Amino acid sequence: MILIILSWIYILFTTINLGFGFDKIIGLKNKNFILSSILGLFSVTIIASIWAIFGRINIEFHLFLLIVNGLLYFKFNKEIVALYKLFTSDFKQLESVLKFFLIAISIFIIAQCASIPYVIDNESYYIQTIKWINEYGFVKGIVNLHFFLGQTSGWHITQSAFNFSFLYPNFNDLSGFCLLLGNFFAIQKLHEFHENDNKNYLLIGLFPLSNIFLFQFISAPSPDIPVYVVSFIIFFYFLENFKKTSVEIFNLLIILILFIIYIKNTTVTFVVIPIILLVFNFKVLSRNLVKPFVLATLIMVLFITKNMIICGSPIFPSKLFGVFSTDYAIPDSIENFYYDQLKYYGYFVDLQQYNSMSAFDLFLRWLSLPKLNGLFNKISILLLLIVPVLIYKFQNKKGIWMLYGIMILQLLLLFATSPQYRFFMNFILFFSIFCLICIVQNKKTINSLLILSLLPTMLILFVPINLNRFSNYKFMMELSNFSIENSIFPYKNTKYNSDFETIKNGNLNYHSPTAIDFFWASGDGKLPAVNKQQIDYFQKYFNIVPQMRTNDLKDGFYAKKLLSND
Repeated sequence: MILIILSWIYILFTTINLGFGFDKIIGLKNKNFILSSILGLFSVTIIASIWAIFGRINIEFHLFLLIVNGLLYFKFNKEIVALYKLFTSDFKQLESVLKFFLIAISIFIIAQCASIPYVIDNESYYIQTIKWINEYGFVKGIVNLHFFLGQTSGWHITQSAFNFSFLYPNFNDLSGFCLLLGNFFAIQKLHEFHENDNKNYLLIGLFPLSNIFLFQFISAPSPDIPVYVVSFIIFFYFLENFKKTSVEIFNLLIILILFIIYIKNTTVTFVVIPIILLVFNFKVLSRNLVKPFVLATLIMVLFITKNMIICGSPIFPSKLFGVFSTDYAIPDSIENFYYDQLKYYGYFVDLQQYNSMSAFDLFLRWLSLPKLNGLFNKISILLLLIVPVLIYKFQNKKGIWMLYGIMILQLLLLFATSPQYRFFMNFILFFSIFCLICIVQNKKTINSLLILSLLPTMLILFVPINLNRFSNYKFMMELSNFSIENSIFPYKNTKYNSDFETIKNGNLNYHSPTAIDFFWASGDGKLPAVNKQQIDYFQKYFNIVPQMRTNDLKDGFYAKKLLSND
C-alpha cells in the first residue's frame, strides 16, 4: 500500500502539471483539480502513444516526462499551487460525513489495488500488452503472436507510462487511481447539490454507490474503469450545459469523449453528444471548431497508426479497409475465427447453436442467462422500460431524453457486435442512479446510503467470497482480498504462480505457462509469452503459426501459412 501511495502522489503531481499545461493550450479555463488530473492523464496518453511509435516507454520516456513536468511547474508555479489550494479549500468545506467517506474509500481503494489482481483479462493480455510497450513500444504484427494484443487500449498505453517498470515490477493499478479521482469529483458535486438542489449534481454525486460493483476491477488496469468514471463526468457536463454550451465546455466534452473512445472503441456512440450540442448551439460553437477538429484528427491518426503497426490494418478487428493491410496483417481465417467467437460469446452458445437461432431466440437466450450476466441483462431491459416513465414524470428535459436515446443506440450496437453487459455498464449505473434519485433526495438518506455502501465494499475487500452462485466464468470465482503482507509492497501483477517452459516453433522461441488452465493465458511470462495450447490450436486447425520477421523481437511478427504436410 505504501508504495502505491507514493507512486500515486507522483502521478497526481505529474497529471496536474500536464493537465494544466494542456488546458493552457486548449483554453478550457478549468478550475477543477480532478479535471486537471484527468486532462493530465489524457496528455500523457497522447505523448506516450507518439513515443511508442518510435521506441519503448521506459526510463528515457520518464526522464523526458520529468523535464516537461518540471518546466511546467516552474513556469506556472503560482497558478498550479492555486489549484492545489482551491482543492484543499473545497475539501475543508465538506461536511464531516463526506470527509469521512472520502478518507475511508481512499484507504479501501488503495488496499484493493495492493491485493491480488482479479480480472482474468489481466492474465490474457493486460500484463503482456504493457510489457511489450515498456520494452519495445508498438511492435509490428504483434497481433499474430496473441490475438488479444491487437486490442492495445489507450489505457494500457497510459498504464505503461505510469508503472515505472525500470524501478519496480508490481505497479499495475492506474484504474484504482482513476476510480479515486471519480469519487472525489462526485463528492464535490454532491456537496454542491446540498447547496443548489440541482438534480444533475445529485446524479453525479451518487456515483460512489457504483464502487460496490467496480471495486474488484481496480487491482488490474481494466479499461472499463476509466470509461465508467469519465462517462459520468461527460453525462454531468452534457446535462448541465445542454441548453447553453460555451466553447470551453464543448471542447472539454470533446476531449473527454476522445479519451474514452481511444481507451475503448465500443464507446463510439458518444460522438453523438458533441453533434447534439453543436446542433443546439450552432451559432456559438461553429466559429470555434478548429481546436477540437485538430485534436480529433490527432487522436484518429494515432489510433490508425497504432493499429497499422500492431495489427497491420487501420481498424482492429476489421477488414473494411483491407486495401491498406500490410504483409504482417492477421490472416482472414484467424480474424473470422475471432469474429465468430465474439458474436456468440455474449450469448454463451457455440457457433452451431448461434447459427441455428433466430434473432428473437438469441434475445431470449441473452435475457435468460443465469447469474450476473442474466441479472444485468434484465436490468438493461427494465431500465429501457422504466426510465422513460420516470423522465416524463420527474425530469422531463431534452438533455436526459437525449442520453436515453444514446443508451438505446449503445445497446443496439452491442447486439450487432457482442452483447456483454460490461460494454453497457456505464449506462446501467447512470440510469439506475437516475431511478434512485427520482425517489430519494433527502440529505440524511443520501448520506446514509453513502456510508452504508462502504460496508459491502469493506466486506469484498477483507472477506473471501466464492462467486460460484453469481458468476458464469470459472476463472473469476473467488474475489481477491487484502492481506497485511501487502501493507508496504503490493501483490505482484499476476494472480498465478506458474512456471514457464520455453518452446521453439520455427524461428520463434516463446514462453508458455505450465500451470494456467486457460487457453488465452500468457500471465507474467518473459517476452514473448503465449500459451502453447493457443499456438498448437491455430497450427492444427488453420495451418498458421506466428514467426519473427527478423532475428530481433522489436521487428515484430508475421503469420506463416504452413503447407498441409508441414
